[in-house]
Amino acid sequence: MSTEEKKLEHELSLFPQTVARGVGQVMFQDNYWTGLLFLCGIFWGAYSEGLGIVAWGALIGVLVSTITGYILKLPDEHGSNGLWGFNGILVGCAFPTFLANTVWMWLGLIICAMMSTFVRSGLNKIMGRWNISSLTFPFVLCTWVFLLSARLLEGFPAANMGTPEFAHGDHTFLSLAFGDLVLYWLRGISQVFLINSWVTGIFFLAGLAVSNWRAAMWAAIGSALALFIAIIWKGPGQDIANGLYGFSAVLTGIALGSTFCNDSWRSAIWALLGIIVTVFVQAAMNAFFAPMGLPTLTGPFCVATWMFLFPDYKFFRPEKS
Repeated sequence: MSTEEKKLEHELSLFPQTVARGVGQVMFQDNYWTGLLFLCGIFWGAYSEGLGIVAWGALIGVLVSTITGYILKLPDEHGSNGLWGFNGILVGCAFPTFLANTVWMWLGLIICAMMSTFVRSGLNKIMGRWNISSLTFPFVLCTWVFLLSARLLEGFPAANMGTPEFAHGDHTFLSLAFGDLVLYWLRGISQVFLINSWVTGIFFLAGLAVSNWRAAMWAAIGSALALFIAIIWKGPGQDIANGLYGFSAVLTGIALGSTFCNDSWRSAIWALLGIIVTVFVQAAMNAFFAPMGLPTLTGPFCVATWMFLFPDYKFFRPEKS
């Protein structure tokens, strides 16, 4: 057996773990058990909502984007760490969520998932000059292109996208009972993958805890603090109840509290401030994109986290183990 054949056999044997790591990397976790728990949560939540195609879209998205990394022969360490797949799985969740179930939707999903892999490489080359990661922005950018095109392309029926309109206040009644607040909090975590299920939120917290207890803690804090801020500033009730003001804050919390900063009181304060600001960025971007009927996706997380990482203070350096 040639060296090339041995390498291919080795890569194929590790492929399931690579795919699972790609799922976990959405929340910065290089752990295939985390990815498997995330996938369980996605399938549970999608089918409980009657949207099983979202789960299958997620699986196709992570497979396609990971395989694209192999085809393009991108750096192996990125593939083995799951960094080819995490944008693709989000693409896979978004397309069946916002677009009707047609052959052309699935073909668009595959193309967009492929794009997310090499767009990430390009954005990281540009942003790497400032020691900043592109985060999930490749997913956001590529998906925005396709969702906007759906306004004109009949093969992409925009079945579940918002109606283009100017933003306005939503005074829907919001229950403040403790049990309901817990459900809102867990949905804020589950919505990272566009899933509206409190059970999925538990799966995601468990997946984070398996890999990194600090990541799980900051995810919990991120959703809770975002929920508190959205309530006291009287955000749209229905959006708050569905966790739509929590998911970007969850990612910001993990990024600043567990991934890119060290474990110090300064970085903790920085992370808390970042979570709070994310809620306002979320509201601002919701208002900005409302006239286009375009979802913000994880854009608020990217913008807010970049704002807090660009200063490049010393306490940003993660502690070496």
